Amino acid sequence: MRFGRHELAGAVADLGVLVPIAVALIVKNGLSPTAVLLPAGLLYVTVALVYRLPVPVQPLKAFGAIAIAKGLGQDEIAAGALLMGGIFLVAGRFGLVDLAGRAFPRALVRGVQLTVGLLFLKIAWGLVHHPPKGFREYALSPGWAIPLAAIGVVLALTLRGRLVSLALVGAGIVAMLALAGGKGALGPSAIHIPSWNAHAFWEAFTVLVLAQVPLTFANSCLATADASRAYFGEAAERVRPGRLASTLGLANFFSASISGMPVCHGAGGMTAHYSFGARTGGAPLALGSALIAVALGAGAGLGALLTAFPLTILAALLTTAGLLHIALLRDLRSVRHWVVALAVGIVGFEFTLGPALLLGLALWWIPVGAVRLRAALAPG
Repeated sequence: MRFGRHELAGAVADLGVLVPIAVALIVKNGLSPTAVLLPAGLLYVTVALVYRLPVPVQPLKAFGAIAIAKGLGQDEIAAGALLMGGIFLVAGRFGLVDLAGRAFPRALVRGVQLTVGLLFLKIAWGLVHHPPKGFREYALSPGWAIPLAAIGVVLALTLRGRLVSLALVGAGIVAMLALAGGKGALGPSAIHIPSWNAHAFWEAFTVLVLAQVPLTFANSCLATADASRAYFGEAAERVRPGRLASTLGLANFFSASISGMPVCHGAGGMTAHYSFGARTGGAPLALGSALIAVALGAGAGLGALLTAFPLTILAALLTTAGLLHIALLRDLRSVRHWVVALAVGIVGFEFTLGPALLLGLALWWIPVGAVRLRAALAPG
């Protein structure tokens, strides 16, 4: 593992996904700040030791968005985390994820990555054009925020190998402390032990888990493993879909026990970490250790602090990661591959990944089946 400047720059490159969802869960859903950051920090440390590569850790995005929109409480969110943990730990440990993954060709996986890249761009636009409620006290008007974010994207794309992400996040921390430093408090925030019942589990399953499972399977497991091979080659042998399912499953068991933020991996985060300089497990180990330290040392005042972090910086990092992630499609060669990838990407972006995956499987395997059937029926 390395811990140089480039590793640290790559480590902070994926905060554009983590921070907005974390703040919304704290402000809107009443989650404990310590419980929000601690699962992410512990999973980052775990992936550093298990995979020895910059495997990302992110909130469950569809899960989090629905929970925030519906204002679900801590017990429902914790029940959903427990269900996600059980589903993916079992599927990972018994080889079900790896087995199912064999049916997904690279073109379909590239379509999933296109969906994620487009979602990153959509989230980034929302951050500067319609700031989330928790950030509005300190947010710039769109007339200022959009040009500043665009400048950040240009800098990030042209200078991403030169510590620009570290400089941007450092500037954001300084601005955050200057704007809301007096509101912070030391020590961890109180942890809520969940109180579960049948209603909490049913609502969590029908509202949160059903919407999240296809995205986690496709993006956190298949697409993250594929992106790691694209960036690290044979060094990514340990980053297999089933193992990713197991590590995120275990993390969500812990998250459920403290009513924390449900977490996963994510191919877009892999692109962000790699593109800004991370090459070893040193990046996730450094970021995970920092998140744990912040969760335990400043959790009591974290909600007030994070809402002052500049959204333009988060949007710039997120846009850059989205564009670079979409660029993974450049290795597609045939028209058929492009048709499958674009169909999956567009349907997944406009609707959800569930129907997009079904469409992609049909577009890929129906022609294959037809060819095999004709060959089997051919005389002689």
